[in-house]
Amino acid sequence: MPPSPQVPPAGPVLLFDGDCGLCNRTVRLLLRWDRPGRLRFAPLQGELAQTYLRAHGLPDKDFDSLVWVPDWARRDRADFRLRTDGVIAALRAAGGLARILAAALAVFPRPWRDAGYRAVARSRYRLFGEWRPRPLARPEWQARFLD
Repeated sequence: MPPSPQVPPAGPVLLFDGDCGLCNRTVRLLLRWDRPGRLRFAPLQGELAQTYLRAHGLPDKDFDSLVWVPDWARRDRADFRLRTDGVIAALRAAGGLARILAAALAVFPRPWRDAGYRAVARSRYRLFGEWRPRPLARPEWQARFLD
């Protein structure tokens, strides 16, 4: 019997720069905070994310933003959040203390938050370096990556 095709997971997915040290550290922090395991992740450089980016007219080469997709099962819809709106959505989904951090960030107007985000994004490789792959703290976390 041939293997059944993998059914895309329902629920939120965070598309992140898989080569960025800061981005990967943030994903690992979210893995720790998201105890129920609601969040899924995919690198922007991967095939699934690239398909999503092209389908929604988002940049597919210059990764200066993360992309939050609230429900991957409905990824055909143009329902996504970028930059700090995506960060806030991911923190809210992680729950616990991350929700408090999300509420604190949401107090600031989006233009201010996104200006700070862009400033960090421009120098993130210089400040945090390129990501060197290493094992996850918990092997079961690997299943939460789509690509």
